[in-house]
Amino acid sequence: MADEAKKKAKAAERERASAIAEGKWVPAPADKSKAVWFRVAAIVLWVAAIAIELWVIFKILLPDDKEVVTWQILVFLAAMAVLAIAGNLLWRKANRLDPASEQNKFRFFVQNQLGAIITVIAFLPLIILVFLDKDMDGKQKGIIGGIAIAIAAAVFATGVETNPVSQEQITRERNVVQALTGQDQVWYSKKGSKFHVCKQAALVTGRIQPQNLTSGTVAQAHADGVDELTKLWPTEARKHCDVPEDRIQAVLSGATGLNAEELKKTLNPDEDDMVKAPASVPATPNNVTPLPTKAPTTAPTTTRPAA
Repeated sequence: MADEAKKKAKAAERERASAIAEGKWVPAPADKSKAVWFRVAAIVLWVAAIAIELWVIFKILLPDDKEVVTWQILVFLAAMAVLAIAGNLLWRKANRLDPASEQNKFRFFVQNQLGAIITVIAFLPLIILVFLDKDMDGKQKGIIGGIAIAIAAAVFATGVETNPVSQEQITRERNVVQALTGQDQVWYSKKGSKFHVCKQAALVTGRIQPQNLTSGTVAQAHADGVDELTKLWPTEARKHCDVPEDRIQAVLSGATGLNAEELKKTLNPDEDDMVKAPASVPATPNNVTPLPTKAPTTAPTTTRPAA
């Protein structure tokens, strides 16, 4: 078992090194490990919620000549909601740390919407059986069924990922930022939906209050719940970040390794005409103004008096 685990670890490390060599983003080992634990915890919570659902169905709703107590079912529904919401939030956090790839469309969809799918499994059969129950009167069905639908809708909302992040998205956004500034660093508010090329742009264009401003890598911004790089990055780089114009044009022309399709996904649709990059084969870097660098600091020299 130990040898098999070592082989899997070495294979994963080789795959990671190969992806990095190709310029692809891959999650840090610590983030990937954290995502695994989040997913395990989410699954445990979901299983507990479904177990409560099955208990209610088989012990309360399905037996003949039973007495259905309204408050009892509502307590079970509340417990299911707490467990399912906690599972959904942990699963979404894991997807931010270790996102799926867009290459497999089915897996990408299921991985990002699994919380919503589990919500349907956990609540829909119970809701249907409540309305079909022959031992409850109309008023009782209305109360239990209406509250169950409201709870299920709230839980479903926490499981739906409306703007899922992918490995490819982080790769192209990181490449844009690195090509513009020479480093993988962006500025954002954890309460916001966009991250920015530099600090001044975040304060001016993003209108982020200084006390809410933070910085990190593109991957860290996504892990903090920020959805994407601002679509206004060319304007930000030009007006607020002191990025030379020829460097901005080089990025838009693909000279820094980004093709037309990747670049267009980072811009507003009405700005597609700004992209001059080739469709598939990126150009070779050429005539790009070097980024300003700090002059190396020289340690002061001291002259000893002659003996």
